[in-house]
Amino acid sequence: MALFAHVRLLPQQHTTLLISPSFTKHNKSNFPQQFKLENYIAISKRAIPIISIHALAAKTTEHSDSKVQSLPPTSFNGWAAFAKKVSGEWDGFGAEFTNQGKPIELPENVVPEAYREWEVKVFDWQTQCPTLAQGDDAFSFMYKSIRLLPTVGCEADAATRHSINERSIVDDNVSAFAYQSSGCYVAAWSNENKANPYKSWELEHCLIDPREKESRVRIIQVVRLEDSKLVLQNVKVFCEHWYGPFRNGDQLGGCAIQDSAFASTQALDPAQLIGVWEGKHAISSFDNAPQKVQELVDDSTRKTVRDELDLVLLPRQLWCCLKDVAGGETCCEVGWLFEKGRAMTSKCIFSDDGKLKEIAIACESAASTE
Repeated sequence: MALFAHVRLLPQQHTTLLISPSFTKHNKSNFPQQFKLENYIAISKRAIPIISIHALAAKTTEHSDSKVQSLPPTSFNGWAAFAKKVSGEWDGFGAEFTNQGKPIELPENVVPEAYREWEVKVFDWQTQCPTLAQGDDAFSFMYKSIRLLPTVGCEADAATRHSINERSIVDDNVSAFAYQSSGCYVAAWSNENKANPYKSWELEHCLIDPREKESRVRIIQVVRLEDSKLVLQNVKVFCEHWYGPFRNGDQLGGCAIQDSAFASTQALDPAQLIGVWEGKHAISSFDNAPQKVQELVDDSTRKTVRDELDLVLLPRQLWCCLKDVAGGETCCEVGWLFEKGRAMTSKCIFSDDGKLKEIAIACESAASTE
């Protein structure tokens, strides 16, 4: 049976699905459960009936003309190198996971009707993350995390924005920001508001692939302080590639995006993590520190023993965990096993009263068992 389908977004924010007459003669039970509609994208040369489907209007909070705010002038070693490597258009895919590592399905109202009809589950957002760091006269860092409505097939040129989350280090909701000249950074964004009775943070760990500087992952641990104990609520993951210089999200990589949806792919095998790891850590101390923006400074080599306890295993060779450590402190860790026996890790250490004490990033190697 031949299926010909094409989806496009019209100016009035309608989605038009073009389907060949032969398609309507068959019952959906004849198709496999994991039917991939995009594998059959084509346009029939015959006359095709048109079915119009209303698309969800984009929800945006964008202010493209707003001026980038900055911190008062100060001296940050390595900031210029960091700004050069982190700035640009980062495109890719993003997904959310439960605190057990299970992917969370996208809301039904944003999924194309063609997918819903064939019971194809969608877990990934296509994303943009235009990022800009500056430091000539004053220091600034901002980005927009943009989610695009899912489309059937390769329709990037007509992609519609669903939501925009804009963040900046000059905002009151940033508790701490630690950066490295490699382009890696860690940010603690406060989630405290009237609707949230708990003290809560989003701990964003951005790790650059040491083998390819135009590839990165951002792992966001959503944590809250409950009964004097930090608890992991859920995890957000973004796998991104650098697409070009900063353009404030005006241009999308589209079909040229090097990444693909990942949320429902195989999670990391825990056997690859269990054991002793060691590596030189770059550290920033926030224990009673007056500055909320600090550079990660190379420190001593540390050893870490990892077991399966509390590990949240994720796709793309990623993981995260919350663990109690000595003195009642809590370690919020994420990691990326970028090749066998080698991993990028990032840790936020909180005191027993829920205050951030330290941020550390390391490139670790599995210790020899010989």
